[in-house]
Amino acid sequence: MSASTITVAIPSGGVWLPAWTLCQRELVRFFRQRDRIASAFATPLLFWLVIGSGMGRSFLSPSWFGGTGYLQYLFPGSIAMVLLFTAIFSTISVIEDRREGFLQSVLVAPVAPSGIVIGKLAGGAMIATLQAVLFLLVAPMAGISLGVGHVLATAIVAFLVAFGLTGLGFLLAWRLDSVQGFHAVMNLLLMPMWMLSGALFPASGAAGWLRVVMRCNPLTYGVGALQHAMGLGEMTGDGAASSFWMALGATALFAGLMLWASVAIVRRPRKQYEA
Repeated sequence: MSASTITVAIPSGGVWLPAWTLCQRELVRFFRQRDRIASAFATPLLFWLVIGSGMGRSFLSPSWFGGTGYLQYLFPGSIAMVLLFTAIFSTISVIEDRREGFLQSVLVAPVAPSGIVIGKLAGGAMIATLQAVLFLLVAPMAGISLGVGHVLATAIVAFLVAFGLTGLGFLLAWRLDSVQGFHAVMNLLLMPMWMLSGALFPASGAAGWLRVVMRCNPLTYGVGALQHAMGLGEMTGDGAASSFWMALGATALFAGLMLWASVAIVRRPRKQYEA
């Protein structure tokens, strides 16, 4: 038998085992970095207290915020900020793993690209959800009373929002080579995305063109779903997320699209390592 006819079967790692392994790695890395835990949690908390207390007195009519105070209105948006910061920090590891050679090792392993993506995104989303649930401990300071059902619904919505944001960060980090460049892109894209989500002000008080932008912003529906999940109703205004199921569906669709796009972008460079 000639050497050209000999084939070697390499066992495949499948999807779920590699995904779970990479997810565990993200969790272990997170709990070993205490400064990352503090910054991702303390920044939105400080923002909520300072901005909420300062700007709340500047608005004339509580009716702009669904009849609630500004601290209460800003609270779901602050949870969205927790998810946003965690997504940024978790996807920075893509650049670090490439620099250390770990990412190249994973790419040449007999592992499905979907397993790599699901592991990274699920790990980041789980970390973000945990921080969001912990942030709910300060909800009584905003006058928000949450039952067990509200906490569970908020956790589900938070996971979907975090999964989508982590997927977006993954897409950007995959093509960048420096952490500095990644931060610049994140500040240019994700922060305006948060500010135009109804987290800071309702769409009903914005200019017409700005309302269109907010309606096209996927995070608008994530913030709206968080408001519904916490029992606050729809406060973003302009009917962008008037129904909980509409907001939840749009959030799940965004998360699914980010998963699909992330898997697609991983498949392309993988061929280079297999050639």
